[in-house]
Amino acid sequence: MFESTLIILLLIAASAFFATSEIALAAARRIKLEQLAGNGDARARQALSLQSQPGHFFTTIQIGLNAVAILAGILGEGAYAPYFTTLLTPHFASLDTAGTLATVFSFLLVTSVFILFADLVPKRIAIVAPERIALRIAGPMTLCIRILSPLIWAFNGIASRILSALGLPQKRPDDVTAEDIVALAQAGADAGVVAEQEQQMIENVLELDTRTAPSSMTPRDGIVWLDVDEEEASLRAKLATHPHSKYPVCRDEIDQPLGYVDAKDLLSRIIAGQPLALDTPLVNPALILPDTLTLSEILGHFRASREDFALIINEYALIVGLITLNDLTSTLVGDPLIDSDEAQIVRRDADSWLIDGLTPIGDVETELDLPPFPDDSQYETVAGFMMYMLRKLPKRTDSVVHGGLKFEVIDVDRNRIDQLLVTRLPPTA
Repeated sequence: MFESTLIILLLIAASAFFATSEIALAAARRIKLEQLAGNGDARARQALSLQSQPGHFFTTIQIGLNAVAILAGILGEGAYAPYFTTLLTPHFASLDTAGTLATVFSFLLVTSVFILFADLVPKRIAIVAPERIALRIAGPMTLCIRILSPLIWAFNGIASRILSALGLPQKRPDDVTAEDIVALAQAGADAGVVAEQEQQMIENVLELDTRTAPSSMTPRDGIVWLDVDEEEASLRAKLATHPHSKYPVCRDEIDQPLGYVDAKDLLSRIIAGQPLALDTPLVNPALILPDTLTLSEILGHFRASREDFALIINEYALIVGLITLNDLTSTLVGDPLIDSDEAQIVRRDADSWLIDGLTPIGDVETELDLPPFPDDSQYETVAGFMMYMLRKLPKRTDSVVHGGLKFEVIDVDRNRIDQLLVTRLPPTA
């Protein structure tokens, strides 16, 4: 019995090794292993090689686990059944009954020990620190693959043909999507590793590729522009009433832009006592971009042209908005200087909000924890959502229900939705 017990312990150790290897290499993050391999860790390169050939790796694991289980079953009954028979015989009149119970107890003992020490504990250890364990077992597992290569070639070839017939891939996809990065950032924030502001910034950075110009630009009716032939008194009044760093310069109407003028150049003339006129030396060429560009593409244009100011036009060459580098920065980090009364989303109480019509739908989804808006590729703002759903120019009291919330128009300014009241509906509604 001593020799059999020693062999069973060795089989438990072998099964624990294969079980640990299976979980560790499957759960190890490829990005982290690539970082370690880039720093010169040879074990990380071996682990990456094993992950790149999952067929060979899993075939070796299954051969090892099944071989160990069969041997343990054969040895377990022969090792402990006679011992249990000796213990149970005095308590039963029938020797057959004692032998049957001894076989059952021997089976339960060996099975319980294998479940606990050869499967459950090793896998729980591996799932806690997969990368660290993957580095340690990469070498021995590579050796096992070499030793069992003939069997692996046969079994893996058959399995590959079956997968091909089913139309399934041979390797797991390792593409990292934006959703994966957001999920990791959220997990880091939940664990306290990533600050909430950092997590929000990561999400905002990834949104630059999906949000288009209308989500962050100043709309047409909010643009303060200067007429090239405007009188000095009018210019001074406009500059005093609407202080900005740059102003579009147009001729007669906003759809005939000539460029832009920098406020500091105008200030220099005022200080020098010179006439305030929009002559050619003051007007700089303006960057004009289509409204279909994403914020990421607009940032690329700013970088290439070394500008921080652009006019946005639609397909009919009409000016629909104005966007600056500051608008993009505010999209990334938010604007902590905005007063609560001027914020686009103002919470009235636990179940209601006031929302500006020009608020991007992405901000509404994040702030109110809503599911994606229907057909959200058709519009950029919550006002666009209302017009898309209502199929008409909205008027006061018009409403739409989405995600358990009621979106009701409460203010319309010249056919533009100015404000909405959003209220949470009761569960029975």
